[in-house]
Amino acid sequence: MKFTKIAALTAVALFASSWTAFAADLSGAGATFPYPVYAKWADAYKKATGIGLNYQSIGSGGGIKQIKAKTVTFGASDAPLPGKELDAAGLAQFPMVMGGIVPVVNIDGVKPGELVLDGPTLAKIYLGDIKKWDDPAIAKLNSGVKLPSKAIALVHRSDGSGTTYNFSYYLSDVSPDWKSKVGTNTAVQWPAGIGAKGNEGVANNVAQTKGSIGYVEYAYTKQNKLTYTKMINKDGKTVSPTSEAFQAAAANADWNSQPGFGVILANQPGAASWPMTAATWILIYKKAPDAAATTEALKFFAWSYAKGQDMAKELDYVPMPSKTVGDVQKMWASDIKDASGKSLFSLTQ
Repeated sequence: MKFTKIAALTAVALFASSWTAFAADLSGAGATFPYPVYAKWADAYKKATGIGLNYQSIGSGGGIKQIKAKTVTFGASDAPLPGKELDAAGLAQFPMVMGGIVPVVNIDGVKPGELVLDGPTLAKIYLGDIKKWDDPAIAKLNSGVKLPSKAIALVHRSDGSGTTYNFSYYLSDVSPDWKSKVGTNTAVQWPAGIGAKGNEGVANNVAQTKGSIGYVEYAYTKQNKLTYTKMINKDGKTVSPTSEAFQAAAANADWNSQPGFGVILANQPGAASWPMTAATWILIYKKAPDAAATTEALKFFAWSYAKGQDMAKELDYVPMPSKTVGDVQKMWASDIKDASGKSLFSLTQ
């Protein structure tokens, strides 16, 4: 079933309907990349504890704005904030789950996983240099695929997006032209194409537009039965977007090497690595404006780490390694406090 705007609004409404009297104590906003797994966790957590969650899937940029405005208990972003920005805002940051960003296409006669792209070719497509599907650069990678002489309709995010940050980070890493002309950010000046809001919007636009290409988190690809492409990775190997490929890329991460665990997983080495693997982060105040709300949020995150791994895997997300979870929870215990300086999380709870 194709993902429509009505369906997207219905999903949000159903999710919000689980918002109980605790709603003011457990609220978040931000990245659309992890929305499917956050929704699944929230539903299970409500059944287990009676406590609901209102999560607004509005994009990473919106989540950062809302947490800084203190209108939600936590923000969510697929683009990690640098250490200086975290310190200036008084925020703690930690990764919650990992997944893959996947090119999706709508080309008559082309089946999921049949089309292969590499990073430089993908960059040229989004730069507007490659304009048709039968361009020699695409045809060279797909000798057995019948490609139409049809204009490529580019779809990209219109909102501030951590998915765009990771996508543009990857393109900057593989294409000097992309790096110099467009660069890396949550919102960039796109050389071509049409914008859509959220992973939901990109998925919907690609599903409805013949000849189109977009980029979405893999869970949206599965949910909407979109045609994904394979990719040629840093080691020159052709790989499919699978949880195993995302895990292979994540295996190289040293999460303690960056402030706020802010490690970018794009274009990791390894024969099995998916080149556009990404993490998603939570932002929460170190000195909690509302101690009760922050305590409830940490309980939810701890439960999700402990009980949500299988649910994440069902949606082809990759759970955080147990060592990283332990390091994150040590940070909670030492850094996240109420107004009197009392820790809001105990490692023994």
